[in-house]
Amino acid sequence: MDTAVIDRSALDDLIAVLRDEGYRVIGPSVRDTAIVLAELETGAQLPDGWGVSTAPGEYRLHPRADGAVFAHSAGPMSWKQFVHPARRMLWSSDGTEFSAPPDEAPRYAFLGVRGCDLAAIRTLRTVLGADPDGYTARVIEQLVVIAVNCTEPGGVCFCASMGTGPGVAADYDLALTEHIDALGHRFVTDIGTDKGRRLLGRIHHREASTVDVDSARDAVEEASGRMGRTMPDVDLRALLRAARDEPVWEDVANRCLTCGNCTMVCPTCFCTTAEDVSDLTGDHTERWQHWSSCFELDYSHLHGGNIRTSGESRYRQWMTHKMGTWFDQFGTSGCVGCGRCIDWCPVGIDITAEAARLTGALPDASEPEPGPSP
Repeated sequence: MDTAVIDRSALDDLIAVLRDEGYRVIGPSVRDTAIVLAELETGAQLPDGWGVSTAPGEYRLHPRADGAVFAHSAGPMSWKQFVHPARRMLWSSDGTEFSAPPDEAPRYAFLGVRGCDLAAIRTLRTVLGADPDGYTARVIEQLVVIAVNCTEPGGVCFCASMGTGPGVAADYDLALTEHIDALGHRFVTDIGTDKGRRLLGRIHHREASTVDVDSARDAVEEASGRMGRTMPDVDLRALLRAARDEPVWEDVANRCLTCGNCTMVCPTCFCTTAEDVSDLTGDHTERWQHWSSCFELDYSHLHGGNIRTSGESRYRQWMTHKMGTWFDQFGTSGCVGCGRCIDWCPVGIDITAEAARLTGALPDASEPEPGPSP
């Protein structure tokens, strides 16, 4: 049996089983008028009957007429914060000896990972997981992933044009497709690993019928055609290489606040910096790593000054790296099409719109150069 069906109560049971096996279950929950990622103790904490409306610079939570659990698009938090924490101590010293803090990697079970975010976890594994003893590699190594095929994309989603969704393709233990109709509230469940099969065996389920499987596939396929946004179908690397001096960047800079929100909510932005702090006596010192952003003025500071002093140069660096030079470094795009950077930009800058404007600004942009294209 590769596909099964579970009901809503079995989803609650799955959370209980995961906790019983020692996993910290992380999943969506409603908090402060948003759907966030939080540790779940019971299935009652899931966002049953809540949806979201999204647009550039806008996110609104609203009740739904049904009890759907996963009928919402990406919120302000991504799974990055768990595999690459926003703040982590590296070492401490009492003035004579240095010591590393306890660095045990939590045993996480992620519930509700969508295709875009699953692609982001793969990207972080490539970027940060080269050291098998590193924190990120150890977290991902023991991770349980309960993925969700998205059937209701949001107004800023463009995962279909980035090849990352709305369906999940790999790297999951179980993948759920939610259905609510006259037959009840259920989840068509694809089994991805032996671990997933074992977990499924501990909760009530039935084998999926052909109708179950076909209806799940159709719902995901339909969602592909209802994306709120799309990235231009051109060779973005070539486009961005040629666009260095285009006036589009200056126009964006006139709107951009260089606040760094886009990099903080991005599920793949990984840049960090380190700071040393001490107590008032100066006898105890700690070094902390925390997230940083290429939008910070001091991020590009070298001896003698800052390389990127203008907002124009910083936005151009971010977008060019994300969509272009990331391929040269890591073999893939740094964008997964989740739309968070559009949603949580205070002035509503839309990366897909800016890419489209660059396409129009360059006459030959519609002729992609040979090579991979996102």
